[in-house]
Amino acid sequence: MSNAATLFKACVQAMDRGDLIRREGRRDKEFHFQNWFKGRLESLGLNFDSPGRNSYPDFRLVKFAEGFELKGLAYPGRKASYDCNSQPPCGEHNGRQVYYVFGRYPKKPDGDQYPVLDLVICHGSFLNADNTYVHKNKSFRGFGSYGDILVRDRKMYVAPTPYALAKGTAHHRALLLPEDHAADDDLVEVGRLTRREVDQMVVVYSFDLRTNEMTTTEVPNANAGREHVFVAYRVAEDQPAPVALRATPQGA
Repeated sequence: MSNAATLFKACVQAMDRGDLIRREGRRDKEFHFQNWFKGRLESLGLNFDSPGRNSYPDFRLVKFAEGFELKGLAYPGRKASYDCNSQPPCGEHNGRQVYYVFGRYPKKPDGDQYPVLDLVICHGSFLNADNTYVHKNKSFRGFGSYGDILVRDRKMYVAPTPYALAKGTAHHRALLLPEDHAADDDLVEVGRLTRREVDQMVVVYSFDLRTNEMTTTEVPNANAGREHVFVAYRVAEDQPAPVALRATPQGA
């Protein structure tokens, strides 16, 4: 039994109580939603390692092999994708199960306190089934007319959000778990979503510094066609609006 279901219910209860996000100032563009979620962890008495700017996932539980990565999004605004600054999404990292917490809040609030508008907590494998990729930033020196300029290959990944992948997530609260993950009995199943692995995978990319052209190399995916099934849940008090995978992700 994962803590994800318990945390999901705690977040929903906080939203229903009107527990607001509290922004420390106009420059606080990253941690205000994290601090709101931190309050839920503290209310449940779950010990965790405090987040840092470069830590992944943001919150790592101490007594459980679980981590939670937070993605706060302004509404109205970008919802089809989000930037992964240093780590592509995955369902397991360093032996921890990883869950992603997406929450949207008003884009232009009239103060430094405002509500969480909707919420999706999903297992990382819903976003990407590959747990084997190891992110590394590389560099080389030798660029430029004198051969002494360093070029850094600092990758950024852009992944689709649950709002883009699944209908019934926007303006609702939903928990998405792999079908073999048990959920609390008081949660209501509202959908099953099947993601299928592609036939070809990109394994190499190269960049031509003369033409600014990027090329990729694909190889057959050893898991081509493999299906990953996820179950969508809501709390019993919410309207049982179904959650279903979109044929084509929004913004694709």
